[in-house]
Order: sequence, then structure tokens, then C-alpha cells
Amino acid sequence: MKAENTGLIILAAGGSQRLGRPKQLLPYEGISLLKHAIQVGMDSKAHEILVVLGAHANEIIKEVVGDRIQVAVNADWQEGIASSIRFGLQALLKAQPEITGVVIMLCDQPYVTAPIINNLIELGQSTDKLIIASTYGSATGVPAWFHRDVFPDLLHLRGDMGAKAVIKEHITKVATIPFQDGNIDIDTETDYTALISHAAPLPYPEGAAAEQLMRIPKTPIGV
Repeated sequence: MKAENTGLIILAAGGSQRLGRPKQLLPYEGISLLKHAIQVGMDSKAHEILVVLGAHANEIIKEVVGDRIQVAVNADWQEGIASSIRFGLQALLKAQPEITGVVIMLCDQPYVTAPIINNLIELGQSTDKLIIASTYGSATGVPAWFHRDVFPDLLHLRGDMGAKAVIKEHITKVATIPFQDGNIDIDTETDYTALISHAAPLPYPEGAAAEQLMRIPKTPIGV
């Protein structure tokens, strides 16, 4: 059952400068990293899913497909990740102003799964904590669920300040779940080579998820 009051924002606006090519399009388990993230979102309990694009948007947008998927293109992506968080949350609230919680995730954390997203949502809905974050190693970060009460803090982020800054600010109101491989993301060719050398190729997703992934891309929404 979908959590009708919960949204999911997938951040995929970065320029991949260290990699030298759009990380969003890197093949992983038979599909791109971005399609993999979208599939996770569609399989989760999140009701509304919004993908934030920026750099290379015209090239990447073809990957954003599915009945429940909206896409917003952040023209100010070069400011840093904060602009994409603000832009995504504003777009999500415009489309669904009644949401009471949002999960923020990155498109380049390949080991995020729908059960991880669901655990964040379920814990957020069953406790009085304002933030449910993932822990990996000594770090606490995304994917993370944020209660509506901290939306203003997310909307005040600037530059390279990511969601971790809001987590740190409200640390006494944060609960966590373990995410063993959450520290693995793709920033360089070395990262990607390590990822695919350990990944077992999987067939293209079957059933409803595959059917949705192959549908016509959505038209970007404005804010």
C-alpha cells in the first residue's frame, strides 16, 4: 500500500565533473543508474515521485519514465546540491501540497532498495522524530525521510549544503536505520569500475515495473 502523504525526491541534477560523463546514464544491472533509482522509487511505498534534473537534462530526460514519475529541470543546478533540494521540494509541494513527509535520495547510490525506502517511511510515520536517516560507517545521511516541520530548513539550504546539514541541525530529533552499503556512490571511473566488477548482471525488470519503465517520458513540470 502506498503512503499517500509521502513524496520521494530523486536528485539527479549534478554535472558529474569528476567522472567526465553523465553518471545518471551509466549502465547498472541492465539499466541506467537513474532508471535503477526510479525503479526503486516505484517499488517503494512513496506515493509521489519527483526526479530533479539539471546538467545534461536534454540527454538524460529520456530515462525518466513511469506513470507516477514527475520531472523538474533545475536551471540553477550549478549552485550546488542545495538548489536541487529546494527546487525539488518546491515542485513536489506545488503538485501535492498536502504531503506530510518526503524522502530524499541520490541517483548514484546503487545499493538503495525499496525496502530501505519503506523502512524510512514506516519509521517516520510511527515515531515522533522529525527525520529518519540512514547510517553507514560513521556517517549519517541520505536516503532520509523528513517531516513537514523541517521543510522550511530544507528550503533554506544554499550552495553545497546538502540534506546532511538539516540532519545535523536537528540531531536530537533524528532516528536512524542501518544501510550497510550507503557509503558507496559513483563519483569517478574508479568508483564505477569497482561497482560493475562486483555487480551480477540482472535481466531487465519484469512485470509492472518494466512496463512502466518503458512508457513515454514525462514532460518536465515547472515551479
